[in-house]
Amino acid sequence: MNYAVIKSGGKQYKVSTGDVILIEKMLGEKGSKITFDEVIMMGEGKTIHIEEPALKTASVTGEVIEQTRAPKIIVFKKKRRHNYRRKQGHKQDLTAVRIKSIDLKKSASTKEIDNKKIAQKNKKESKQTTKSATKKTAPKKE
Repeated sequence: MNYAVIKSGGKQYKVSTGDVILIEKMLGEKGSKITFDEVIMMGEGKTIHIEEPALKTASVTGEVIEQTRAPKIIVFKKKRRHNYRRKQGHKQDLTAVRIKSIDLKKSASTKEIDNKKIAQKNKKESKQTTKSATKKTAPKKE
């Protein structure tokens, strides 16, 4: 199961393919595509991607289902013993988005970084094996 944590409107959302999320209003007609480039974390099965170079190329695409509004909230201010009362309502504009795909595109630079890490790991392993093979014990003196 692939999932991603994206950032939109100052909030973070954990999404997977097919999810419907309500985010703060974004411009777009019903059926238009939205791309979220600010991916904080991605998970693919047992692997989790949190490193910056890999996530810079990652993107999550979604489709606008509708532009809607949240339920009304009441903002009530009162200062006791001063006859001060203010009542105000607020409805937040929201966009319903269905997540279509989660992509971790590996660019040439990220592939090179991965290859360098693998090469360094292989060098360390080969050095350790050659050191252990070439170690000779000193003859015992009696």
